[in-house]
Amino acid sequence: MKLGELLRGVPYRGRSEWEELEIAGVTCDSRKVVPGGLFVCLRGEKADGRDFIPQAIQAGAAAVLMEQEAGDGCDFPREEAVLTAMAAEGRGIAILTVPDAREALALVSAAWFGHPAEHMQLIGITGTKGKTTTAHMLRAILEEAGCKTGMIGTMGAFVEGDSFPVDNTTPEPCELHRLLAEMRRRGCSHVVMEVSSQALKQKRTAGLRFAYGVFLNISPDHIGPGEHADFAEYLACKKRLFLQTDRAVVNLAAGYGLEAAPGARDRILFSVEGAGDYCGSRLERIWQPGLLGVRFHFSGRAEGSAVLNMPGRFNVENALAAISVAADMGIPVPVITRALAAVTVKGRTQILGQTAHFSTILIDYAHNALSMESLLRTLREYEPERLLCLFGGGGNKPKQRRYDMGLAAGKYADLTILTMDNPRFEPMEEINREIIRGLNVYGGNYLVIDDREEAIHYLIDHCGKGDIAALIGKGHEEYQEVRGIRYPFSEEAVVNRYLETK
Repeated sequence: MKLGELLRGVPYRGRSEWEELEIAGVTCDSRKVVPGGLFVCLRGEKADGRDFIPQAIQAGAAAVLMEQEAGDGCDFPREEAVLTAMAAEGRGIAILTVPDAREALALVSAAWFGHPAEHMQLIGITGTKGKTTTAHMLRAILEEAGCKTGMIGTMGAFVEGDSFPVDNTTPEPCELHRLLAEMRRRGCSHVVMEVSSQALKQKRTAGLRFAYGVFLNISPDHIGPGEHADFAEYLACKKRLFLQTDRAVVNLAAGYGLEAAPGARDRILFSVEGAGDYCGSRLERIWQPGLLGVRFHFSGRAEGSAVLNMPGRFNVENALAAISVAADMGIPVPVITRALAAVTVKGRTQILGQTAHFSTILIDYAHNALSMESLLRTLREYEPERLLCLFGGGGNKPKQRRYDMGLAAGKYADLTILTMDNPRFEPMEEINREIIRGLNVYGGNYLVIDDREEAIHYLIDHCGKGDIAALIGKGHEEYQEVRGIRYPFSEEAVVNRYLETK
């Protein structure tokens, strides 16, 4: 593809003759540059893509696209390393500047893969918690209705029976559009995407048009170095989704819900026990062997009753979001409720098995204070004999998050076992110190067992009749990250292996 075709719609500065260059690939990773490729320089928190221009040139890049420095009137970068590398190669190279390299990368990536999103309906879901569950619900409903549907999110990308790993909840543009192209090739009519605040901040979805954008909720999280400067920026990034959305689907009960989607052309409101276009009511808890769920009624523009194989009001809210989108698309209520009854999500209030005496063990990805408190409060509502929980704090994350998670555990759990999560580069003692401060506010009963497998065995051994035990934080993850190395670790496998011995 010619460089000029890739840059159509992108404001750039460079020589007009460069538009005729044949480009063999597009990437923002210098390690993935192919001979004749275009390398797009991005500035990150820890690295500047311009520092890797020499490597890109050595790999055979035909063109480099970089962000124009404020006040820089030159068409070419001044970096001596770039000029040295060009001289060493003994050839010229097209070096172009753009006002916004991240937006340019998104637009160029879409062009490289033939604008696949224009041939499918996109549904974007944002929120501090619930994105993954809601995405699975919507995909299940759409497929039950006969729509071939792709899905992209925290747990990977999925199309038909295949899955593809992703590095981020919402991948970088090159990877995102490659996945969209694969979904189009396979005949998908719809794509359900989790859209993170970081992705919106970094303009990974620039140029995409969403048929529906879903706002689930927002609470202070992802605030700190490398994420968001403060809550105001976090909210502002969430709101960007709705500037590229035709119909906004908003949780009326969520704080800032109405404020979040001012840019959408149309708006659909849903809520539990309140007003809205779709309302949930008459929530009834269900707890029996192999099932910890909820039955509820919904009314408004569509009416019916649904059963979820997952507990809590927050999952009813997720289901209402999915119902709102599906019903607005014209999908019949029986199709919607049939799909919802069958949905389970790996690592999201996932029931793992029953011990010989009736008790329930589940794993959940809750890894911040809001999701953890919501989960534990919900489980307490099922009135177990005891509520036990096991979790750890992530290393190199805000200390306040750890304290707040300890606070939630101390408030709701009868016994907490502190153990390893992803300590990264922090000592376990420092991570636990903040959690214990929170636990002590409510005098929470706790033990510390560093080895997570050993801690899980202890929890199962001490889970009695009528108890609920929640293993929190790892969810779908199948690794533990310690000092930059990811060691294989499947919490689900550990539990199931040990239950086989009971």
